Amino acid sequence: MVAAGIGNTWWQYLLLFVLVAASWAGVPAIGTAALGSAAVAASQRRLDLAAVIVVAVIAGEAGGLCYAIGRRWGRQLLERPGRHQARREKIMERGEDLYARWGWLAVFVTPAIVSGTAKMPPYRFASWNLLDSLMWTVSVAASAYGVSRLVTGHHTWHDVAILVIGLGAGTFVIVTAVRRHRRRTARRTAPAAAASGDPA
Repeated sequence: MVAAGIGNTWWQYLLLFVLVAASWAGVPAIGTAALGSAAVAASQRRLDLAAVIVVAVIAGEAGGLCYAIGRRWGRQLLERPGRHQARREKIMERGEDLYARWGWLAVFVTPAIVSGTAKMPPYRFASWNLLDSLMWTVSVAASAYGVSRLVTGHHTWHDVAILVIGLGAGTFVIVTAVRRHRRRTARRTAPAAAASGDPA
């Protein structure tokens, strides 16, 4: 079914793959914009939604390969002298700070090269990056598809269900991240609070 959905529009799926992979590697925003546009095109039957999701998930994993570059050469690349050196160093500092405070959840908000620079274990990065790619893709694609269908006057249960799935996936990620961050913060602050309350 996915292969049938590609047809003569293969170049659009290829473009989607390239832009999403680039976004995962560290180019901001373009992946979300490309995926949202592809999902809207799918809502108008110009692309196949299942194919869009599959391509975007694979592209997220492909872009995640920059993790290996970050793990081996990331610091040298981000700290190299040049026009944007200060901005690159700031990105690296923010990413490492996020990993210190959020742990594996930082995978959801940092480029793969930063994950490598932060020395996240490879097996852990691979599993969480796949989950991140899947949840992000479903959230963005299903939400954009569902909203586009409703705005253009399609109100079938199928269209509404896809929108609910997209919004639900995004909500799940946000709630899970917030709860995980709160638990992690509580664990880190508990020893300090106990020490400050020690009468000795």
